[in-house]
Amino acid sequence: MKSAAIKLKELIFKLSTVVYLYFPVIAIAQDTAKVLPQPSSYHMLIGDVEIIALSDGSIPLELNKILTNTKPGEIERLTSHNFQSPIVEASVNAYLIKKGGKLILVDAGTAELYGPTLGHLPTNLIKAGYQPEQINAVLITHIHTDHTGGLMDGNKMVFPNATIYVSKKEANFWLSEESYAKAPARLKKYFDEARLKMTPYVKAGKVKTFDYGAELFPGILPVASAGHTPGHTFYQVSSKGERIMFWGDIMHAAAVQFDNPDITIDFDVEPAAAAKARKKAYEDAAAKRYWIAADHLSFPGIGHIRKTGSGYSWFPIIYTTSGKGQ
Repeated sequence: MKSAAIKLKELIFKLSTVVYLYFPVIAIAQDTAKVLPQPSSYHMLIGDVEIIALSDGSIPLELNKILTNTKPGEIERLTSHNFQSPIVEASVNAYLIKKGGKLILVDAGTAELYGPTLGHLPTNLIKAGYQPEQINAVLITHIHTDHTGGLMDGNKMVFPNATIYVSKKEANFWLSEESYAKAPARLKKYFDEARLKMTPYVKAGKVKTFDYGAELFPGILPVASAGHTPGHTFYQVSSKGERIMFWGDIMHAAAVQFDNPDITIDFDVEPAAAAKARKKAYEDAAAKRYWIAADHLSFPGIGHIRKTGSGYSWFPIIYTTSGKGQ
């Protein structure tokens, strides 16, 4: 028998206005959702680099509709084991890196695209003590609009003084005329949204594409992680022997995908490659014990993972005011 809490969540979900991200299967609560005044930033140190996690908000995801390569009952079993229902609340996180006198943002949130529970990154950046105009660079993990929507507020550049960094392969997939012409009609809308948010920066000469193998800034290295999108990128930040890897969308459902990394999601452009990249990322982070930060892990999305049997366990960062996470 379903609990009253689960029934209430399902009722809210059914009453919500449905909008779409990459495939038409993600539902987001709109006017029925109450936006709670949660803390919106979390600070930590990696060596002498300050990292500030920033919340753009959160959205409910119905995992039974969006996860793929699953077994019957698997989602229910794993979410229940994690004290969740199959309708889970997913964070949308971004991260500010303070290094070498520069303010460098990893991903840019959603802006107006996905309803009132999201789009709060600029406000939360200001609450943390920084103006959007101060941002020197934005490192884009990939061009899905829950990561690039926040680059623009209507016709206004949110980060007018920033250079936008994105992998050459990712930019070519979403922004080239050839790629756009080849896109099937059902996906044109998503290409249109991506181009709407990125093109003003392209026209202003503020987009810089890169290949892999060289640091973008001292101690900041892009790492190829294709699969979720063709040019999906991790960003590795290193300082004084410590390391954190910004994972972007290597995963979306912690309760399920840490236990079974083979489970994919409808948003993956290349599901098999996405699963392969995820397993490689898990193995590396667990073996080398560095910090990871992911855009859809529960805010602040920072922690460690450890191999446990056939899957992995997640150890979120410990709250502290001393500057270290442990």
